[in-house]
Parts: sequence; C-alpha cells; structure tokens
Amino acid sequence: MRPNQPAVDGYADRMADTPPGSPLPPSPAGPPAPAAPPVAETPRMPLRRLGWRRFLVLAGVVLFIAACAVFMVFTLGQSLGAQALLIGVVAAILPVPVLVGCFLWLDRYEPEPLKYLIFCFAWGAFVSTAASLTVNDFAANRFADWGLPSALTGVLVAPFIEELTKALGPILLLVFRRREWSGITDGLVYCGLSAVGFAMVENILYLGGLGYASGADRYGPATGIQQVIAIFILRILLFGFAHPLFTSMTGVGLGIASRTADRRIRVLAPIAGLLLAMMLHGTWNLLPTLTQATGEAVIMLYGFLGLMVPVFFGTVGLALWLRAWEGRLTERVLPDYVRAGWLSPPEVAALSSLGRRHAARSWARRVAGDAGVRAMRGYQSAATRLALLRDGTLRGLDRKPADQERTAREERELLDAISAYRTFFVGRDPQAPAGVWDGSRYHLRFPDGTQRPVDAPHEPVVPIPVVLAPAPAPVGYAAPGWPGPRSAPPWPPTHP
Repeated sequence: MRPNQPAVDGYADRMADTPPGSPLPPSPAGPPAPAAPPVAETPRMPLRRLGWRRFLVLAGVVLFIAACAVFMVFTLGQSLGAQALLIGVVAAILPVPVLVGCFLWLDRYEPEPLKYLIFCFAWGAFVSTAASLTVNDFAANRFADWGLPSALTGVLVAPFIEELTKALGPILLLVFRRREWSGITDGLVYCGLSAVGFAMVENILYLGGLGYASGADRYGPATGIQQVIAIFILRILLFGFAHPLFTSMTGVGLGIASRTADRRIRVLAPIAGLLLAMMLHGTWNLLPTLTQATGEAVIMLYGFLGLMVPVFFGTVGLALWLRAWEGRLTERVLPDYVRAGWLSPPEVAALSSLGRRHAARSWARRVAGDAGVRAMRGYQSAATRLALLRDGTLRGLDRKPADQERTAREERELLDAISAYRTFFVGRDPQAPAGVWDGSRYHLRFPDGTQRPVDAPHEPVVPIPVVLAPAPAPVGYAAPGWPGPRSAPPWPPTHP
C-alpha cells in the first residue's frame, strides 16, 4: 500500500498509467470507448466447495424436511379430505407471494442466499407445523381428560411450541452459518419467512377444515365456499401479519446476537426475543378466548387496536429504519478501503442508497452493455459483503486466530472480485475525466494535455469509478503499512 503523499515530479504520469488488468482510460481527444468489454465472461464470486460432510448434512436436512412435509400432507388429507385440502391449499397460497415479496424487498441491500431463504420457509411450513400439531393435539387431549376447555391449548401451549419451533430453523442458521448474518434485518427476513411458511399451512387447516369442510357437510358446497371467503377476509386480509409479527421479535434478538462480540448478549438477546414473541402470541390468542367467554366483543377490538396495531406499525418502522441503516453501512466502513486505495470516493457514495445503485447500473449499461450491468451487480454485492466483513472485524466478532485468518482470506477474495468486476466499466466512459485515484487525491488528465492532482470534494457527486493505483494492500487485521482507521488521514479531506 502506498502512503498518502503529495504528487512529485513524474508521479502524475505514473498514476495516469492504467494498472495491469484494467482497460485503458480514454483520452479526451481520442475515440469513444468501445461499447462492450474485451473479456468474454463476467467474473463470479468464489464458491464454497461442497465436501462429503457438508453433502451428508445437506442431504439429511432435505430428507428431514421432506419427511415432515409428507407427514403434514398425510395428516391434512386424512383430516380434511381431498376436496377441502385442495381448496384450502389454493386459498392459503394466495397471500404467500405478497408476504414473501415484502421480506425480499426488505433485504435488497444484501440479499441472502436463496437456499437459506427456502430452508427457513420450508422449516416453518413443514417442520414447525408438524411438531406444533403433534404437541397441540397431545395437550388438547390432556386438557379434555382433566375436564378443562380445549381453548386453553391456544393460550398455554400453542404460543410456546409454535414460536420455539418457528425460530429453531433460523437459530440453526445462526449457529452453523453465523457469517451469513448481517444483523437484525437478516433476523427479520429469516424468521419472517419461517413464520410465513407456518401461517400458510395453518391457514390450510382453517380454510379447508373450519371453512369449506364444515360448511359443505352441513349446508352444501356453496355454504362451504362462503365460509372460506369469510375466513379468508378475517384471518388473512385483516390478521395475516400475525405470525410474522410474533416471530419477528425473535428475529430481532437473533439479529442482535449475530453482530455482537459479547457472549452474554449472544445468549440473552435471542432468549429475550423468543420470550417476547411467545408473550405476544399468547396475548393474541387470549383475546378471542376472553371475547367468547364473556360475550364482550369490545375486548377483541381494544386488544387489536390498542396492542397489535401499535406493535405492527412499530415493527414496520423499525424494519424500514434498519433497512436504511444497512444501506448507510457502506458509507461508514468502506472509506477505510478508499484511504487504502482500493475504492474511490464516488464508488462509496454510489452504494449508499438503492436509487444510487440503480443509477450506477444504468451507467454501467451505457458504457459496457449487458456485461457491464452484470458486473456492476456483482461489484455492488461484493462491496456490500466487504462492508459487512469489515464491520464484523471492527466489532471484534472474530476472536479465534482461525476465524481471523478466514476473515482475512475472505477479504482478499472480495477485493480480488471487486477488482475483476471493475475492469468491465472503469475508465470506459468518454464523458468522464481520465484519471487515477491513489487513496487521497485524483490525478486527472485535462483536455489541454496537462496532468495534475486534484483533491476529492467533500461530497462525491459522480457515482462513477475511476482507475485505481495498482496493487494496494488489503486492510485486514493490521496489515503491514496500514495504521488502522483511527490513525488514518481523514476522508473526505478537509479544506481550508
């Protein structure tokens, strides 16, 4: 890594040269840049090798979820019948794309691997429902034997077993894939998808059994369809947020635990979130029980408006704030790599919001075509992962030497990937100044042929990357020549 030193004789000439592997910066008087990059294939992030142990674990998880799915299909089929099961499945699936889309929208800055999203949804839909159905039926039978009302199951048993089993899938991800967690947003997404899967299967029971089957058996298919519509409006359109809202409390606790180095918080935060989810779920189930026992519908109304609505909007507000905070993480962390010479100020500015990211992809399409767009998407994903990795380093998440070595290796891989992605579009815009960023200054080539250093402005306004000086050193854990973010020169630089 080069120190942040002022330009000397010949330095601007050297910095104006294109680093190895990067396209030649276009001269202002020269021909326009070509429309497509010279390379044939967009680079990709290095993939983790699938060893035989990981293969066996993956196969075991898939088989376990599949067995639970078969159990649920068989149980629902016996309980509802084929026709009621089909109607219940169709009606229960309708809101799923909307709910899943909301969680995917929440996670747009750093999308989680699709396999983990599918795992959480399938876990909630089949594993959690299978365990909860078994325990709830057992508890209901015991209450009946003791002469107690079966409604106690929904208040004293269901909230605990359902929230515990819904959260167990995301907890397993946190234990075995902790590095895939970027904070509370990931906790909301993982737990939310598990709850959506659970609610989908539970709605099949209500829509197919309590709705169609009971109405059709008594008064005919038309009455059954009417009851399905009524339950759909009441249970899904009005209260469809209930299960994701409950389990989101656990997601907040898991997200806090994923980004802290304090072992006490790692244990207490998930427990607190899980207990809050159980209490909220139990209170929600208690409201209709009290309403039915007392005949006072106002209890349900006051509970819904006074408790659930404020909690719902508070959670939505927290999720939106966290989403914006995650987007600004790049602005807080990546300047370390600007000072080290890996990134330029406009690149960091272009990562701070979804609008700026979209503008950068549009620019990449203009200067490098479809390959440039793919490269820009990969570049943005790698830069976000790099920011999360660096943030974890500053938080002290990796205490073991092996974890620190792994983080340093991942940092190097991400930086190499970023460099490869940049070759698709950097220096290819004939409308942008030709120059180089060295970690503290721009060295620009002007139309009159002169070359001189230019200080970076306080607010980068052009989200276009420029050529970097060659071979900067990674940041890592106190790499040689890197003094650390506290003693590094300020960026943006101050001006008199």
